[in-house]
Amino acid sequence: MSRRKKKRAAVMRKAFTWAFGTMGFLILAVYLFFGFYFQSHFFFQTQLAEIDVSGMTADEAAEEVRSEVKDYLLTIYDRNGNKYQILGVDIGYDYQPKGEEEKLLEEQSPFMWPKEIAKPKQLDMNKSITYDEELLKENVYALACFQAENMIEPVNAEIRMVESGYELVEETQGSYLLKDKVYDFVKSAVDAGETEIVFSDEVYKKPEVTKEDPVLSACMNQINAYFGAEITYDIGTDVTEVVDKSVISQWITVDEAYNVTFDEEAVGVYVQGLATKYNTYGDVREFKTSKGNTVSIGGGDYGWVIDKEAEKNALIEELRNGEVKTREPMYSQRALVTGVNDIGDTYIEIDYTNQHLWYYENGNLKIETDIVSGNINNGNGSPDGIFKIVYKKSPAVLKGEDYESDVTYFMPFAYNVGIHDASWRNGKFGGDIYKRSGSHGCINVPKEAATELYECVATGTPVIAYYREKVNLTAENTRISNAYSYIDPEELKEIEAQKRKQQQTTQLAPGQVIAEDGSIVEAAPVE
Repeated sequence: MSRRKKKRAAVMRKAFTWAFGTMGFLILAVYLFFGFYFQSHFFFQTQLAEIDVSGMTADEAAEEVRSEVKDYLLTIYDRNGNKYQILGVDIGYDYQPKGEEEKLLEEQSPFMWPKEIAKPKQLDMNKSITYDEELLKENVYALACFQAENMIEPVNAEIRMVESGYELVEETQGSYLLKDKVYDFVKSAVDAGETEIVFSDEVYKKPEVTKEDPVLSACMNQINAYFGAEITYDIGTDVTEVVDKSVISQWITVDEAYNVTFDEEAVGVYVQGLATKYNTYGDVREFKTSKGNTVSIGGGDYGWVIDKEAEKNALIEELRNGEVKTREPMYSQRALVTGVNDIGDTYIEIDYTNQHLWYYENGNLKIETDIVSGNINNGNGSPDGIFKIVYKKSPAVLKGEDYESDVTYFMPFAYNVGIHDASWRNGKFGGDIYKRSGSHGCINVPKEAATELYECVATGTPVIAYYREKVNLTAENTRISNAYSYIDPEELKEIEAQKRKQQQTTQLAPGQVIAEDGSIVEAAPVE
């Protein structure tokens, strides 16, 4: 190597040595500078109780904390989101340093600053806060949330009767604050230096009974067991009655102790209502006669009859079991068809006034004949009303107090009164025969007609029998068969006596009066 090149290399070595030495010196100087600096200053990114004291001395940090404390404001929210505030100045809120900043500063490792300087640090300390507890209490109790209109009492959960039945109504928490607990809650927040709090449930008065209360739960379980039932009565012709929650709820009583009582008597009243509404036994019906006019006829023993006792017991059992079903009511007697016209279009029609009988089958006239009915003039008028063929017998012997007659066909419909042939009539029927030579109450028909009827008419076929004029029936068979025109003999006597008395009153001569027996006598002189 030439001398010039060697000299240049030596110069370069000296330059690099000087440069690295200078750089090392500078690094060491910076390191030492900050090491000594952080002996009296907090690391960067340091907070004391959420107050930034980065690069501050202990005294500067204490002054910064005190400055923040002077502006202390506690914001409070209740459970409804309403906001209230307590100012630090109103409670004597202040900060009195006790050297804690110096202690925290001493705990730093200043020469470890290269490692610690970039790390955020949150240091805890007792801020040595002071305040007047009496002033705090006054401010707490003066909050608007303690005003009477804002102190809403909680409401207990309960089982309440509503339009749709019983239901569990949940408790209402209300906004009634417990003063002592509120004060303790706020004081804890102030002691901790918190600036925002939300009242916990613990500071509110609680309802004594909640929806989870076991007594309420047991009560609702029992009620819902009943409410789960639904009985639909199929009355016929698209007519139904439904026993569901709205009806059942009226039969359940819940006392103050939430004991559930099921009112079986009320079920009986409901069933009685069904019977009143849908029983047709003895009802007055408008009947269109074969002659085209309409007559009103009631009485008799035909029609629907709900078995009230059996129906009540069945319904109670179904409700207790929570059953859901559709069924007919339990009947003790049935008609041929359902609906308003429960007679249907297969029936026997007997017109006592015109002494004629018709038999219709499915709306078609099958048989008609003249008849002889009970002698209306000697108290043996045939029973009127809506009946049914009870049974059929052939041959038969008809017996009474003073007679015994053999007939080929007998079809009774009203107690012991029925339709039968009468050979002793010698083919003479109809007209006014019944008024002078009528039967004891039965319906006499020619043998040919009796034969046809016996062959065609089924047991249970409705029989509509009526008079077109006002009659009074007093025979025992008309009473027992619930005849429409039956009247008690004694009552009839009273009516007739009143009629005679009324008629005779218009015919009295001066000085005459009517005696108790209805006769006209001279009035006794007045002394």
